[in-house]
Amino acid sequence: MDDGGVSKAVAVVACAAMALFYVAVLYAPTVILRLPPPPSFKNFMIRRFVCAAISSVVSVIVSALLLPWQAVVFPLLLTALMYAGSLVLKALMLVSSWTEDMNYGGGFSFEYIKNVSQEAVACTRTMASNVLVWRNYIVAPITEELVFRACMIPLLLCGGFQKSTVIFFCPIFFSLAHLNNLMEVYSKQNHNLIKAFMVIGLQLGYTVVFGSYASFLFIQTGNFLAPVVAHAFCNVMGLPVLVSRGKGLIAVASVAGIVGFLWLLFPMTYPDLYNDRTDNCRCWQGYCSGN
Repeated sequence: MDDGGVSKAVAVVACAAMALFYVAVLYAPTVILRLPPPPSFKNFMIRRFVCAAISSVVSVIVSALLLPWQAVVFPLLLTALMYAGSLVLKALMLVSSWTEDMNYGGGFSFEYIKNVSQEAVACTRTMASNVLVWRNYIVAPITEELVFRACMIPLLLCGGFQKSTVIFFCPIFFSLAHLNNLMEVYSKQNHNLIKAFMVIGLQLGYTVVFGSYASFLFIQTGNFLAPVVAHAFCNVMGLPVLVSRGKGLIAVASVAGIVGFLWLLFPMTYPDLYNDRTDNCRCWQGYCSGN
């Protein structure tokens, strides 16, 4: 294994496997799944697009597993700290629901495990067939981070902008891109322009804050997956829960999470944790080394 963290043999085998899978998955519907031939050229191309998308997602996962794991685990844990209150609340709700099911179902048994497993499988199938789940948790995080972080940030840094400027300037583009939801929000607010602007204003503020954080992650780690996993996690969780009526534990967890986030923000995103060859970053002009 060399300085990159992956041996040449592993890198070549992984690339060959991804190339083979990219081609093989195109024939999976007819050869493996035994689906009938598509009735039209349009349906044929749609099937090909879906297969290519699946191959792309699998390739990203394989790369994430082979490349330094810190780029996925550290940003995910760091982001989760901001949702400490939300996570504790969900845990309390889960324990309460589990206790009720146990009391109603007569305790822990094989039948109970079977029912829970069936519900989990059914829920997974429902989510897998929900186009909004794919949009919010997979397509949006990957495509938005690709455009607004992986493409824009190197351009701005190589254009001579300071790192701190890029962190707060780049999210403006990200925020303005979400203005396309104005008409949709306006319709949902019963065509009330004031309420629509309030909702859009909150959304723009949130996207600026998150965009700055995602930009910081990308610059510090130099890894595309860092902002992607943070983006997907935030989409799953929604806005953080800071307080909950009658549950002081939620407020305590939220405060502890925020303190932990601020305390670990720079140590867990220190560039040398993700790349020990930052001295040769000519394009980023040393910004990836924290200078």
